[in-house]
Amino acid sequence: MNKDDNTNIIKERSKQYGIRFWTLIRTQVDKHAVSDEKAAIPAIPPKKTMDHRWLMNMLFVIPYLLLIVFGISFFWDFNGMNTTIFGLYFSFDGLLRIVSISGLIGFLTNWLAITMLFRPTQRRPILGQGLIPAQKDRIAYRLASAVAEDLINPEIIKQKIHDSQAIAKYREKATVYVKTIIDDPEFRENLKELVVSYVDEMIADPEVRSSIAKKLIEQIDEAIEENSFEKVALKAYSFLKGQEIQDLVESALVKLPTGIENGLNRMDVFLDNLPNKLDEHGSVIEEMVTNLLYKLINQLDVHALVEDNLRQYDEKKLENLIKNASNDQLQYIQYLGAVLGTFGGFIIWEPVASIVLLTLIIGFTISADILILTFKK
Repeated sequence: MNKDDNTNIIKERSKQYGIRFWTLIRTQVDKHAVSDEKAAIPAIPPKKTMDHRWLMNMLFVIPYLLLIVFGISFFWDFNGMNTTIFGLYFSFDGLLRIVSISGLIGFLTNWLAITMLFRPTQRRPILGQGLIPAQKDRIAYRLASAVAEDLINPEIIKQKIHDSQAIAKYREKATVYVKTIIDDPEFRENLKELVVSYVDEMIADPEVRSSIAKKLIEQIDEAIEENSFEKVALKAYSFLKGQEIQDLVESALVKLPTGIENGLNRMDVFLDNLPNKLDEHGSVIEEMVTNLLYKLINQLDVHALVEDNLRQYDEKKLENLIKNASNDQLQYIQYLGAVLGTFGGFIIWEPVASIVLLTLIIGFTISADILILTFKK
């Protein structure tokens, strides 16, 4: 068996024992695992609804009433009716048609404007494409820029980590956790058995043992200068023993498992002192973890991450996201269009009187709103 084959055998067996070692660690971690402290998930902000729900219900009926009035106007529309109030002449002929059409136009234009924000989702030859689907990439870029610059940029993340002292807290918890694991007698016994088994299996194979011996001799030769006293003494020892250095090293390796087994008690001392060592070098560990974490954060492209995720949003999903957050307000805008359109119809019918009345209504509404707000404060 050549040198490369021996090297491959050593690597393969080391890999197998590495897997067994991490399996042992994983078993102990699962055995002593405690429930993870989950970050408190903030409650979903309540959906804003109108304080006066009855007003929304009333506005909801207005488009249907206007449609009914429009239908009635084909059969009866104050035909030939007129009157005089305070010396002003009013003709009611055609009033229903004017008011209903104006109100429906106000409602439909607002409905169309809101619909065109989202529809059509795909570009059409004549109808075009909705504003948000057409500008989705630009919207994604702008939102990503706002998030990356003002909300979760690397400097803000670093500041939050520093202020929360999270690394120090988790380092202390990790030390306690490590102590819990290494104090387990079963873990120590299994670890010792694994070490002895690894060394024993490696040394038991003559080919592998010979390869290890050759490697050791090469390192010894590299470390000792030619014609030095140490090299002369080594050759003299080999001559007196009547064995080649290769055989001497292999003989020593055969005894290695027994020596390791006898010396494994020192491992207990090392494991006992490990938590204290971690505490002594706590500041160094925290600094290393902090520096590593900062390097990872600096490599994090928040802008690209947010932009890519937003671009992957399906148009329908994006529409539902916006509507679920603001559907009441969008409906209110539509119905308010019907009301304003109806007022517009009265202005077309009788401009002066309607503008005066509309001014009074608006003034009363604003005054009442200010009064209620002052009272609440």
